[in-house]
Amino acid sequence: QVQLRESGGGVVQAGGSLRLSCSASEKIVSTYYMGWYRQAPGKDRELVANIHSDNSTNYAVSVKGRFIISKDIAKNTVDLQMNSLKPEDTAVYLCAAKAPQSESYEIWGQGTRVTVSS
Repeated sequence: QVQLRESGGGVVQAGGSLRLSCSASEKIVSTYYMGWYRQAPGKDRELVANIHSDNSTNYAVSVKGRFIISKDIAKNTVDLQMNSLKPEDTAVYLCAAKAPQSESYEIWGQGTRVTVSS
């Protein structure tokens, strides 16, 4: 079974940057839809950004222009570069993967916590 592992979370001051990385246990990054979600305390899980097999990307309105999703097929990783962080970006960030034929993301990592202090 494919496993995803996130890294790179931490505590940062508002205006700062963090880079999250998601490593997959199998070679899926080139063919699967890969996404980053986040869940803040008391809130629903929301899609932050995703990247498709053709390298097209989508971003939540709240992060557009500040976050960049990218993938490295050789390393089998998907990264999320987060700039100009705001306290409202505080959440657990989860990496997810979806096979091309699937309707929803079915593979999830454990998450990495990001805390942005004001």
